[in-house]
Amino acid sequence: MKVAIYPGSFDPITNGHLDILKRALKIFDKVIVLVAVNPNKQSRFSVTERVAMIKESVEGLNIEADSTEGLTVEYAKKHGAIALIRGLRAVTDFEYEFQLASANDFIDSSIDSVFLMSKNDKSFINSSMIMELHEKGIDVSDLVPKPVLRRLK
Repeated sequence: MKVAIYPGSFDPITNGHLDILKRALKIFDKVIVLVAVNPNKQSRFSVTERVAMIKESVEGLNIEADSTEGLTVEYAKKHGAIALIRGLRAVTDFEYEFQLASANDFIDSSIDSVFLMSKNDKSFINSSMIMELHEKGIDVSDLVPKPVLRRLK
C-alpha cells in the first residue's frame, strides 16, 4: 500500500486543500493529513478542532487525519509513508517548498516530496485569506468545506 503524508497547519482546511487531497488519492492508496503543531504560530482553531474539521471534510475517502509536534519526516517513517504531498499555488510558494523538500531529503532521502499544482480557480485560496474574508463579512462558502463553514459561523 502506497501511503503519503500531506502536512500543513490547515487552519482551517480549504477546498484548495481538498482538491490536492483528491488528486493525491489518484497516485497513492492512502493519504494522512497531518496537522503540524507549531507553538510559535498563532492558530485560530485548536489542533483538535482542525483534525475534527479535516475528518468531517474527507469522510468516505481513504484519508486519515492526525497531528504531530515532531518532524514530519519522522512521522512519515513511523507510518510507512513513501512521500510527502505539497501543494503549490504560485511561484512564490516554490522557493519555500524547495528548501523544505531539501531539508526533508537531508533527514531521510527515502521519502520523496511530491508537488501538486493548485487548479487555477483555487490558486488564490489559503487559510489566512479565508479568515480575512470571513472577518470582513464576505461569503466564503464556495472556498471551504461545510464542516469549516459551520465552525466559522
